[in-house]
This record gives sequence, C-alpha cells and structure tokens, in this order.
Amino acid sequence: MGKNAGTKPEVTVVIPNYQGIKYIGACLDSLYGGSMVPEVIVVDNGSKDGSAELLAKLTSKRGNGKYPSCRLVRFRENRGFPAAVNTGIRLAKAGYVILLNNDTEVDRDFVKNLYRAIRRRKDAFSVSAKVLSLRQPETIDDAGDLYCSLGWAFALGKGKKRTAYRKNAEIFASCACAAVYRKSVFETIGYFDENHFAYLEDIDVGYRARIAGYDNIYCPTALVYHVGSGTSGSKYNSFKVKLAARNSVYLNYKNMPWPQLMFNLPGILAGIGLKYGFFNKLGFGKDYLEGLKEGIRTAKNCRKVPYKRE
Repeated sequence: MGKNAGTKPEVTVVIPNYQGIKYIGACLDSLYGGSMVPEVIVVDNGSKDGSAELLAKLTSKRGNGKYPSCRLVRFRENRGFPAAVNTGIRLAKAGYVILLNNDTEVDRDFVKNLYRAIRRRKDAFSVSAKVLSLRQPETIDDAGDLYCSLGWAFALGKGKKRTAYRKNAEIFASCACAAVYRKSVFETIGYFDENHFAYLEDIDVGYRARIAGYDNIYCPTALVYHVGSGTSGSKYNSFKVKLAARNSVYLNYKNMPWPQLMFNLPGILAGIGLKYGFFNKLGFGKDYLEGLKEGIRTAKNCRKVPYKRE
C-alpha cells in the first residue's frame, strides 16, 4: 500500500523517543518492513544516550539516510511523553495516528490491521493493539486497558498466553504503547494532558473520549512486541511510583463529577491503602505518598471535564 510523493498518507505513526539507543533502530526497521508503510514522525525528548544522533543519521535527507522519509523532531530537554506525542499528532498529515513506543517491534500487518479496525468503527476514538512481550513472545503484555472502582488502571491479559484474547472487544482505554487514534476527536476532547508528564495519560484521554460518547476498541490481529520499561529502566522505581500516584489523583479529579467522586471515594481510598501496602513492602511507600500529596496539592491546575447530563 505504497503512496506517491505528495499524496496524503492514510495513517501516521508517531514514535516518542527518550534514551532509546538500544531499540529505535529495530523499531523503525520493523515499521518500514511492514505491508503498509505509513508516514513516520519520531519526536526525540532530549535524549543524551546517542539515540538522537542515530536518528539524525537514519533520517538524513542527503542520500545516506536509511529512512529519509521519516521526520525527526528534537526537543532540547525531556518534556515528557504527552508533549512529545502531542507534537507528533499535530504534525501528522493523516486523519489516523498510531502511537508506538520506541522499545517495540511490529508485526508485518500491524499498521494495516489497526488502520482497518478504526475505519470500520465510526464511533471509535482509538483501537489498541495486542501487545506481546519481546523477550517472551508467547506471553501477552497488554490487550487493552481497564479502570476499576478501586481507582486502579490495569492491562488486560498481562502474563497470559498469546492465544488468549483472540476477539475484538470494547475496552476502557487503549494503551498508548501501540494504538491508533482518530485525529479529529482530539480537537473535541483535548490532546494528551501534559501535566501528567508520564503514566496514565492514555487512560485519561480514553476516559475523556468515553465521556464525549466515543468508544475504545481492542484489535487482536494487530500484533506488536514490547520490551517494557525501556525508558524508565525497571518495572518499579521511585520516579515511576511517584508520578503514577500523582497522576491517579489527576485522573479521578478531572474526569469524575463531584457526586460520582464522592460516591466512589470509599473504593478509591481502599485502593490507595492496598497500593501503599504493596509499594511499602518494595521500599517505595514514601514515594507513593509523596506522589499522592503532590497530586492533591496541584490538582487545581487540571481542567475538570464538563459533566453532561443525558
């Protein structure tokens, strides 16, 4: 499904990159080796590991770049995941935008299957891919995201065999590690919230889309292989725990009208207690509490989503 120069692409892939020297080359190789080659935009978040220089070489227009059609945008400092993807989304020429982590490798039909899936559903804001572990490819990493009454967001299917979750399904939100979005909807609901910096921003934007009447879908035939924690370096660390705790406050404060927030408060407080106990055992209890305190203190900087009575 190639395109002539100058024609509008059907889909754009936006890859945020930060310290991705180990992964970004393989990510681009798999993307350009696919059955449907999209417009590609890489937004580098002030990387200091040489990956920005590698990308400059790969995307060079002077005849020696491997992928000269790939557009590279470079930030001087790390402005966070939402700022990077928002920049890419706004620059995208296509009406459908796939967000893809730099520590992924995609299946040959990944782009084509996501593109077809979202075009089939006029009411869909996003379609999430089936994310498999790159190191253990028979294991699911994510099959769409859910959000429960305890105030927890979690990945469907995590740790299960790849043969599970074989049917299309509606989900709460798409995992922005590998998902396609209908660009026009961002103009209605707003872009990724840059207050988040990292973590839960994909749950937040999916939540806002649902409030506006759009659906989020899971597509099992769009396969991608994910290293996981390629940027942060580990599953749990002080930075990650603190930001996720803070952003969980933002998520509830922004998207729930006050009556709903009060109704759900007992469950949310129970969830906070359970999470504190879990992180305290791992040595991150103080970080978790600091994140919650910062979230409560700064939530006023977030714009609440207007509640619309049906």
